[in-house]
Amino acid sequence: MKLEADVAVLGSGFGGSLAALVARRLGLTVALLERGTHPRFAIGESTSPLANLLLEEIARRYGLPRLLPLCKWGPWRREYPALACGLKRGFSFYAHPSAAGRPFAGDPDRSDQLLVGASPRDEVADTHWYRPDFDAFLVGEARDAGAEYADRAELERVESMNEDGIRFSGRRAGEPLEIRARLAVDASGPRGFLWRALRIGERPRPFEGMPETAGLYAHFTDVHRLDEMGVLPDGQTPPYPPDDAALHHVFDGGWIWVLRFGNGLTSAGVAARDPLARALRFEEGAPAWERLLERLPTVRDQFASARPALPFVHRPRLPFRTEQASGPGWTMLPSAAAFVDPLLSTGFPLTLLGIERLGRALAEDWGSPSLRDRLARDARRSLAETDAAALLVGALSSAFDDFPLFAALSKLYFAAASFSEAARRLGRPELAGSFLCSDREPFASRTRSICFRAIGRSGLDRASLIEDVHEAIAPLDVAGLGRRDRRNWYPFRGEDLVEKAGKLGATAEEAHALLERCGLSEPIAV
Repeated sequence: MKLEADVAVLGSGFGGSLAALVARRLGLTVALLERGTHPRFAIGESTSPLANLLLEEIARRYGLPRLLPLCKWGPWRREYPALACGLKRGFSFYAHPSAAGRPFAGDPDRSDQLLVGASPRDEVADTHWYRPDFDAFLVGEARDAGAEYADRAELERVESMNEDGIRFSGRRAGEPLEIRARLAVDASGPRGFLWRALRIGERPRPFEGMPETAGLYAHFTDVHRLDEMGVLPDGQTPPYPPDDAALHHVFDGGWIWVLRFGNGLTSAGVAARDPLARALRFEEGAPAWERLLERLPTVRDQFASARPALPFVHRPRLPFRTEQASGPGWTMLPSAAAFVDPLLSTGFPLTLLGIERLGRALAEDWGSPSLRDRLARDARRSLAETDAAALLVGALSSAFDDFPLFAALSKLYFAAASFSEAARRLGRPELAGSFLCSDREPFASRTRSICFRAIGRSGLDRASLIEDVHEAIAPLDVAGLGRRDRRNWYPFRGEDLVEKAGKLGATAEEAHALLERCGLSEPIAV
């Protein structure tokens, strides 16, 4: 089989299929290559307000109206009821005692929990993507748009590459396969095809300040809800049902995620530092999961009736960063160039920012000698953003055993993310040009300093560091994260944005109009 195209996209997960759609809308011929078949399991399932906003912007810019309902929970459920998704109202964190075998305490003062709301109601909420359905849908959209799709394509080697394009070969269903393209876009995931074929280097320690971690995960049936187990503080109404979110169980050495889909399945898994992963023998799969739950009685009770719906997946090395993400005739999406950790759902917005930049480069520089340099600059920018995200995740992971510090550090993420979302919605994206405002001073340098101090921990003055966090986020805080009286519950409140609109160079009237336009005008009272 021989394929020729302007753009060859390697990998048909959501990023690859979306990149193929964008290229087709720009009038380019596209070959979309997939090693396996759809539907298939994939990790990376939870969105965020910024991720959904980026998806919406891409859909509008490139005339992809069928993607717009997928940007919010309510429209998705109405327009595509057969595509499974989950309701994500925010981020829920619960800290478990460092002493193994002790249950979650549920302190009345909420010092061992953190809830950060992302929407005022279900209709406009974010989602968890059930990737077997979501990815298969996007592949279908790419094929309908004219992309030539080939699954069961085992790519083996790059035959040649230069300024005129790239040629690589492999086999499809046992038969020889040859592909020629002017540009290859690698969306095949960490340590994917081009990284292997071109023998691109990998850092021995991928990220500064980020520990080596391993993952173990699966989908489950019959996972109990925390709000039905009687373990949360009595007499207090949280800003949203804490299970209708990205639910995190945090403990010394790692964390567990719990993401509920509407089809009865729940995604759950653990990311743990290497010493704990070795002690629990993650490579054994289900027995390792059971050993972990024995250390966490509350989580064990949550999974008392649960059964895995597929075999456990063990990833012995989660962090990954390539040394190079672009070259003559090829470039990588951020999802292929690096992976940090599922914590805080940073992978989706990073990849969508990469697709946005790729689309602009193809639209403005296709056929020009400047395309290669532009793709190289964009690749370096994406890697720098991933480095910044990894440093913050590393700081957070260093504080798993100190939840007040963890909760404070997390505000660096939530302040930057909410500021970036508001800036884009107001038509001022230049206020937050890079992910997590990693190019905005003095926030960026203050964040780096805070993260390194948290990671070092030696002689750390926790109270002073927490005060420094609040000082750092103050210029960006449009979500009330500096309000100590909210005691670790931060609902989405439109009034916060209206009150702080001046930080975005906007008026209160402009902020009101934004909330009305986006369906976000209904506040939640604590």
